[in-house]
This record gives sequence, structure tokens and C-alpha cells, in this order.
Amino acid sequence: MNNPAPQHRFIRVVWPAAVTLLAVTGIAQMPVFKRYYIADIPGLAWTADPMTTHLLHYLGAVVLLAAGGWMTAVFLLQQRSRWQLTTAGVWRLGLLLGLAATGYLRVVKNLPEFYWPPVTTMIIDWSHLGLAALLGLASLAFRMTGRGAWLAPRR
Repeated sequence: MNNPAPQHRFIRVVWPAAVTLLAVTGIAQMPVFKRYYIADIPGLAWTADPMTTHLLHYLGAVVLLAAGGWMTAVFLLQQRSRWQLTTAGVWRLGLLLGLAATGYLRVVKNLPEFYWPPVTTMIIDWSHLGLAALLGLASLAFRMTGRGAWLAPRR
């Protein structure tokens, strides 16, 4: 990675794995895999099961939030005096926080005793999907332009 900040191998493995799991299971929440026969490929039948992908999406979110919390704690307690967020880091952090907020609202919406009108539900769903797409595009754009680092040394 081109990030100059010290990173632990654990995060280099866990973060991309959680993001990949969230992307796949997020897309699977829309019945795309079944509709386009991707679930018919041996080993991918689970992608057509809404409950499996739903639970795996929650698992991925828990892992990503835990890893993000750990990285935030390390940054605030040990690294803040030496490193600062880059513009790319600020953008991606903002998109991640928006994704976490809309994801939380989706979790609340799924509780049996909770009700939102259909339009509110649609706005939350589309916001969550849009923020995920924007995060993916922003990450790709920052990486392609060579400005993908989240942190830079303080001046």
C-alpha cells in the first residue's frame, strides 16, 4: 500500500476482507445473483439466500466497525501527533460515517416493533446504496490518482 503511516498486518487483511464481504452481500441483498444465474455457479448458491446474505452483511459490518474503532483509537492515542488525515482520508471517512449511520437506520428499520413509512424506508435504502457506490468510486479515484493514502506526516 502507498500509505506512509505504520499499519499492522491484521488491518491490511481484515479491512479489505470486510469491505469485500460487505460489497458482495450488499449486492446480494438485491436479488442480483439469483436473477442473473450467478447463484447457479457451484459454491455460490448461498448468494441467493436472503437470510444468509443478510446475516453475513451484519457480520461484515461488525468486523468493519470493530476494525475502524480500533484504528481510530490507535490514531487518537498514539499517532495523532505524527500523522494527519489527508483529503482522501477525510472524504472516505465522511462517506464511511454516512454509510454507518444509514446502515444503523436500516438495522433499526428491520426490528419487528419499528415502523417507518415506505418513502422514509426508500430514502434510507437508496442513501445507503448511494453512499456505498460513492465510497467505492472515491476510493478507486484516489487510488488511481496516487492519492489513496488515508494519512500523511504532520508538517
